[in-house]
This record gives sequence, C-alpha cells and structure tokens, in this order.
Amino acid sequence: MRQAPHHGHDHWPRRSVAALPLLPIVIVSAVVLVDLGGSGMTWLPLLATGPALAATTNGPRGVLCVGLLGAAVGAVLGIRDDAPDDQLAVVLAALLAVTLAGCLASALRGRRERVLAAVRSVAEAAQHALLQPIPATVGPFRVAVRYSAAAAEARIGGDLYALVSTPYGVRMIVGDVRGKGLPAVSTAALVVGVFREAAYDEPDLLAVVARIERSLARNLGSDDFVTAVVAGYPREGQLEVVNCGHAPPLLVRDSGVVPVDPDRPAPPLGLRTLSGETPALQVLPFADGDQLLLYTDGVTEARNHAREFYPLADGLARHTCEEPSRTVTALHDELLAHVGGRLHDDAALLLLHKPAAAPEAPVLHAPAESHEMDSCSPRIG
Repeated sequence: MRQAPHHGHDHWPRRSVAALPLLPIVIVSAVVLVDLGGSGMTWLPLLATGPALAATTNGPRGVLCVGLLGAAVGAVLGIRDDAPDDQLAVVLAALLAVTLAGCLASALRGRRERVLAAVRSVAEAAQHALLQPIPATVGPFRVAVRYSAAAAEARIGGDLYALVSTPYGVRMIVGDVRGKGLPAVSTAALVVGVFREAAYDEPDLLAVVARIERSLARNLGSDDFVTAVVAGYPREGQLEVVNCGHAPPLLVRDSGVVPVDPDRPAPPLGLRTLSGETPALQVLPFADGDQLLLYTDGVTEARNHAREFYPLADGLARHTCEEPSRTVTALHDELLAHVGGRLHDDAALLLLHKPAAAPEAPVLHAPAESHEMDSCSPRIG
C-alpha cells in the first residue's frame, strides 16, 4: 500500500455547500410571508436578492429560474397590494436587471471554476511527479509521510521529500527550498530528481550530497539555497545522516526523543562555494524499535495566537506509537490545532520506524497418528 501525501486545508462542510442553492428560494419565500403580513410594497425590492445570491451557487439557468419566480411573485403581490403601476414597474425592472447580471456572473464563475479545476488537475499531476507516494513499508522500515502546502490551491510548494530503496540500503531526503511559488517548486523538483538518480548510483552518501550540490551550483542563483537532511541505512543497526543547514532530525528510542544535532555544522545546499565548508557524515546506531522523524521548519516555526512555536519534540513524545501513520496524523492534527486550523508555511513530516523482528514460532511436530488431521490445526501434545 502506498501513501499519498496528505494536505491539511479547511473546507466548508459538504452539507452546508449543498444547502446554499436553496437560500434564494428561502429569501423569496420570506419576502412573500412578510408581504402577506401587511407590509405592502416595502419589502418587494428584496426579491432581487434571490437571483443575486443564486449567481454565487447556481448556473445561469438556475439564476434565470429564481429571477422569473421572483418577478412572478412580485407582480402577484404588487397587484394584490394595489401598488402604483410605476412603482411596480421599477421593482420588476430592477429584478430583471439583477437577474440578467446574475446570469452573466454565474456563467463567468462557471468558466473560472472549470479553469481552476484544470489547473488543480495539473497541480495534482505535478504533485505526484514531484512528491511520489511512499509505500507504507520500505525494506525493514515502516514509513509515514504528511505534507501540507501553505497555498491551498497549489497543492505543492517548496518543501520536498523522497525515500528510495537502493542497492546501498534505504535512503531518504527531506528539504526546504528558500523562497516560495513556482521557482521554489522548480528547485524542489530538481533536488528530488538528482537525489533519486544519485541514490541509486553512488555507494557513498556524501557522494549523493555532492551530486545534488553540483547540480544546484549550475542552476541556482547566488542567493538561492536548499536546506536538507539526507539519511541512509546502509547496513543492519547503522544509520547515516548528512545535515546541510536543516533542522535536526528527532530520534525516538527507549530513552526518549533526542535531536540529532550535526557533529559539524554544514551550509545549506547551494552555498558550499561561498563558505568552503563541506558536510560531514554522522553515523548513529539505529536498533529495532527506534524511530526517526524528518521534518521542515514549517512545523517547528508554526506559531499559535500567543506567538508560541509548536513544540514538536514534546508532541512526538506524546504521540509516538508502533504505527507511524497514526503518529504522523496525530502530530499533524495537533499542529493544525496549535495554529488555529491553517498553516502559513509549507510543512512536511516523514517518520521512519524499524519494528522489532517478530520471533519465529516454534515448529511443533505432531505424533504419527495425527497425520490424518487438518494441517491448519496441528495437534499439540
């Protein structure tokens, strides 16, 4: 089973959206009830509210139907109330004008919605090309990922992640591109593409980072850079980490949640030529039951109304369990609650869990006389 990246955005409840087309009819009915109460012509101009509101939720045909209904109701009520002909004509003319304008607005809105749907489908395809779904199990690991773009309609942003199984073990990257918009997405696509290729080709994790660095040096401007953590699991019980100016991963084991601070700080990708410093390979023990969380600063720099940062390490300690998907979902939900429901920066979470190997069940040999029994129900004795 593969995991698609999840996106946390607020939407109106489906039931509320479904109820919106009924509001113009409700308004027309309310005007009728008020008029029948003896108010006369006073409230009839409000009939124009019906087609105006219908233009926001209905197609042109629906707007026209509401407008015709309002005109018929207005004419009947005006005649019933003995309204002067000139006043009734003004009300009906205004109602007709609002209806025609609403039909035009509804047609334009429908066209924009179709264009937006096409753009979102392209964004969806770009998302799957850039942030490919990650299997729930990769090699010896259980994996969960959660990604939220700050731009609700963009679906993708400047944060990136990738995880691949290679001849040199499982390798992964989580990074954050400086800037926003299409340039950041383009840079993220470049980094992910180079990483996926180099991860298969290079036996040394530092060589993978060097490949990404050289590619960025050819394609980025002098002020652009990418912070990233590149990690690999080359052999049993050993984890390699290369941190290029990124937030330190969080290691979860029996002793608690521990940040993996780099032994030697290194500049972000794309800035090596300016600093002259090279990243260092950090080797850590990674035993059965351990977990590693990679994330971007959109998580740790998310603030609540009191301008307090989200305490990711504390949240991870509260929600850690044997199922990475449940842990990541709980963290994401708590993060959204912390900021009040809407993130203002892209945020990515990637959790790696090495489950303990299940002990092999002992082989029980049944006595000779039990051979005629069902093989799925061995006799123990």
